Amino acid sequence: MLSHIRVGTNDLVASRRFYDAVMPTLGYTCENAGDSYASYGLQENIGSGQNCLWLGLPADGEAATSGAGTNVALQAQSRERVDSLYFAALAKGGSDDDVPGLRDVHPHFYAAYVRDPDGHRLGSRLPSSRWLMRRPSLAGKASWPRQVVA
Repeated sequence: MLSHIRVGTNDLVASRRFYDAVMPTLGYTCENAGDSYASYGLQENIGSGQNCLWLGLPADGEAATSGAGTNVALQAQSRERVDSLYFAALAKGGSDDDVPGLRDVHPHFYAAYVRDPDGHRLGSRLPSSRWLMRRPSLAGKASWPRQVVA
């Protein structure tokens, strides 16, 4: 459904510092950058624009703003990677928006949320299908209250 995500920034240097630390926790690096943009993903995807996260200074010269209700959600391959993204983000100037833990969306929805230096909400989550493949006995269980990792 999606080709790529682009978020605006008012300070590309600060954004690069943040995303250069955060994206490798999920296996991605900055594969292309210029004076007004940077793109993160896998090398083989950058040229196509598919499965990429782009940062950029606004083309219209106006200030970049974060969207109310907007959430950029990135898939992680393990709970440890969700946790790593969260703590890397906090170490590089991000702010907490919800600690790593299970959510009441469904029984296996493990996620964490932070705000980047421009205020964009960035989430990382473990896909439920990966969790269920490893633990088929949990498939179809009812949702339970969210558990927070200390």
